[in-house]
Amino acid sequence: MGEIVWYRSLYWRIAIGFVVLLATLLGAQGLFSLWLGGRIAAMLPGPTPAQFGEAFASDIAAGIAETPTFDLAAFLKSRRPATSYTYAIALRDGQSAVSEPVPPPGNAMRAARMRLAGLGGSQAAANGRGGGPPARGEGVGRRGDGRGGREGFGRGGPAFEFATIAIAGDVRGVVAVTSEPPPLQVALRGFAPLLAAVGIGLLVAGTTAAALLVFRPAHRRLRALEQVARQIGAGDASARAIETGGDEVAALARTFNEMAEDLHSRERALAASDRTRRQLLADISHELATPLAAIRGYAETLSMPGVGLDEPTRRRYLQVITDETDRLSRIVGDLLDLARLEGGALPLEHAEVGVAALFARVEHRHEPVLRERAISLVSEVTPPGLTVAGDPGRLEQVLQNLAANAVRHTPDGGRIVLRGDRVNDQVRLVVEDSGDGIPAEHLPHVFDRFYKADASRTGTPIPSGSGLGLSIVQAIVERHGGRVAASNAESGGARFEVLLPVTTGYGGSPSSPGERLTTLC
Repeated sequence: MGEIVWYRSLYWRIAIGFVVLLATLLGAQGLFSLWLGGRIAAMLPGPTPAQFGEAFASDIAAGIAETPTFDLAAFLKSRRPATSYTYAIALRDGQSAVSEPVPPPGNAMRAARMRLAGLGGSQAAANGRGGGPPARGEGVGRRGDGRGGREGFGRGGPAFEFATIAIAGDVRGVVAVTSEPPPLQVALRGFAPLLAAVGIGLLVAGTTAAALLVFRPAHRRLRALEQVARQIGAGDASARAIETGGDEVAALARTFNEMAEDLHSRERALAASDRTRRQLLADISHELATPLAAIRGYAETLSMPGVGLDEPTRRRYLQVITDETDRLSRIVGDLLDLARLEGGALPLEHAEVGVAALFARVEHRHEPVLRERAISLVSEVTPPGLTVAGDPGRLEQVLQNLAANAVRHTPDGGRIVLRGDRVNDQVRLVVEDSGDGIPAEHLPHVFDRFYKADASRTGTPIPSGSGLGLSIVQAIVERHGGRVAASNAESGGARFEVLLPVTTGYGGSPSSPGERLTTLC
């Protein structure tokens, strides 16, 4: 897996997109604020350009009168008026200044100097009077009457209001004020540095806060999730992602952990299945090897020409071969049944089966052995007409296997009990014997394939089975939607309990297109 190119990273795409969006919004907000400020200033009542010019000229004249060495720049630095009008100031001593941060049109200063040159040296001479207090707002109008006036310079150019700066009738300068507020582009040019500084500051602060509070934590958690995925891919099945946060990343981490746990469970199941398969192959090989060895040995003995066998010995050898062949057939048949049951390939009938009839069939099947060994078999069904849903043949096979197991472990003169009753919404079938019971260490394994708690009995008058009978019992019961358990009865013998549903709710397949419904009674 190659490294992620930074400009293709989702994190950087989101971050850059957020910065661009924020910068665009800040720029649009600044332009709108300037436009709206100009509109509001034009709508609100305030001094006219002429009134502003007269007041400003009077303030400058007072400053000149107070300070013989008057510095216009220093004066404006400390007392610059707040106004939306732009202006230009021209003094007779050569000093000049324009409004800041928004300057006036380029010809404003030229207009102010031309008006100052046209006034001559004395406002008093122009008015025909001598000294006296300074005249506020004195200037030269378009009529040349010595008062402030409005005049435009150039075709289509801006118009200005002029106000004279005079002390005791002596003209010291002129203030030219634009008649209209500056257009947006002029204001933008003047305020651009301030707007840029504020916008950049807000942009840096906003993006930093977003990176620290939004993007960085999500990026760190996603990288942690990526690292966990790499660990699991490398074989560390215990690695898990951090699920804290309560957001989409946490939901993704929880889903990832669930997936990892599911994969880990499947891995364990596959490993267990593989061990079971290996053990099953070993058990099958062992179980098949014994009868095959016996058949081969006796067959070779019978085929040896130099060995003289009497007729009874020969018949005994042939009987051994026949018995071992039957044993092989039973093992192979049990394996096939077990594989079909566990794989769901063996169809089951849907029927209502009488429990008393099942117990009667079991008793008839084992009657010769029971009589020979003086074992009593007791059947108890409550109520007498109790039925169970399932496949009659397979349910009988369950009871036959459990009864055969009980007969095998019950001593001569002992007792076997078959009991059937109702437990809530289930039918309970119990098989108990009066034998020695099942040792505690063997109880968890009695349903395992080829497991024999009495393996030493093989070849004795009470031989063990193939080791598949209880496994087949468990598979049939589970196919019927029930469960089977093994324990020791209070009397000391073994106790097997089967719980089956009352209705046919298992996943069996009928033996014909129309479900076969029969009653065995």
